[in-house]
Amino acid sequence: MPTGYDSAAVWLVIALAGVLTFAIRGSFIYLFGRIDDVPPAVESALEYVPAAVFAALVFPALLAPSGDLAVSVGNDKLVAGALAALAAWYTERVLATILVGMGALWVLRFVV
Repeated sequence: MPTGYDSAAVWLVIALAGVLTFAIRGSFIYLFGRIDDVPPAVESALEYVPAAVFAALVFPALLAPSGDLAVSVGNDKLVAGALAALAAWYTERVLATILVGMGALWVLRFVV
């Protein structure tokens, strides 16, 4: 895919992004290697990280599968995701949630 930038600038940005990512991750390893106890406020905030990452990965695929916001019954991914969320709430079991979500998606996509 051609861009208006020369290849040296693109590689410089890639290398800089890699170095900065490594520095951020390394700083946490360095920081937590130097302190004995994690402060309670940081520990309680870190409990929400998995849910936030999961939501950031899932919600765009459910709400905008083709790039545009599609909040309607015609959005099969959104309907299947809502049914999976109900199964997760009701059963509190991961396998049941996956089976309901994938089953609903397959039925909506291939049968209906």
